[in-house]
Amino acid sequence: MLNSRLRPLPRHYNPTNTPSAPAPEFQNQDTTSEPDEEPEDIFGAFLPHIFPDDTPPFHGDPGQHLLYSSPRYGDLNIMVPSYPSSSQNRSEEIAAGQAKPDGTVNKVNEQRQLFAHFLWSAAMVVAEGVEEADTPAGETETEAQKANRDLWSVKGESVLELGAGAGLPSIVCALADASVVATTDHPSSPALQGAITFNIEHNLAKRTPGVAGKVSMHPHEWGVLDDSFSVANKGAFTRIVAADCYWMRGQHENLARTMQWFLAPGGKVWVVAGFHTGRAIVAGFFETVLEHGFVIEKIYERDLVAKSDDGSEIRREWAPVREGEGVENQKRWCVIAVLKRQGE
Repeated sequence: MLNSRLRPLPRHYNPTNTPSAPAPEFQNQDTTSEPDEEPEDIFGAFLPHIFPDDTPPFHGDPGQHLLYSSPRYGDLNIMVPSYPSSSQNRSEEIAAGQAKPDGTVNKVNEQRQLFAHFLWSAAMVVAEGVEEADTPAGETETEAQKANRDLWSVKGESVLELGAGAGLPSIVCALADASVVATTDHPSSPALQGAITFNIEHNLAKRTPGVAGKVSMHPHEWGVLDDSFSVANKGAFTRIVAADCYWMRGQHENLARTMQWFLAPGGKVWVVAGFHTGRAIVAGFFETVLEHGFVIEKIYERDLVAKSDDGSEIRREWAPVREGEGVENQKRWCVIAVLKRQGE
């Protein structure tokens, strides 16, 4: 089981002493939604009883350290980004999250809406796939295992992670011999305020200094392509990772534009998404990228809970709608897709 790779480290590993944040709560858009809801309201109502402990879509408390057990690379100490605003005055913190009289977005509120202060299961799916692709093949490797290796291999590839949060895929891609790794998140993301730096330094610089030099961290707002990082790296990445970046329907076009901008000729985009807000919003993203010059090279759903008797993944065909599925069964599946440009 994928989630068995993680365990929390003792609380004394939390140097920020950041108080726990409430779990994000999701309004599943396959059921009901209000068209004018605020972003945090979309995450409303019923996550705790949709996602029990056996298949959570996210892991850790803000500022907490998690031990990711990797058969290939050993234990990785992953610091979860701290919750935005660590004010000890709770009333001050609550006030900071309110809308301003002039209608502008409060920085604290904006940070919280990014939900970067958790480690998401989709990031673990990418990390596991990359790690297994970097593990030497056994004498009895099956065709399915070889195909999976080809899908996830990053050896010699230039990798860009979007909406990185804790940056676990970036760390594993560096260990798996990617030529260069750029880890990005929104400029206001709490991930840029210590967690990604710690994860690079602790898991790479202290263990394999040469590998750490391959990884860099950059702020990037999707769809904003005139910043210095974007200008310097147009068409620079042969692999783009975007794990659980799709709950904001209004950002789908910007995300697609960012992917097109940074993707190198012949490059691939990995899309991994759980169904926290339902299938409809994920399907909407695929419709958007098809309108922006991409084709879907490969797409399937993976069971996050069980595996076959031989240890291989349980997969099924992607379906934008599954009649009678219900939200209770959505929790155990994610969609994995590979995008490439039209005509390549």
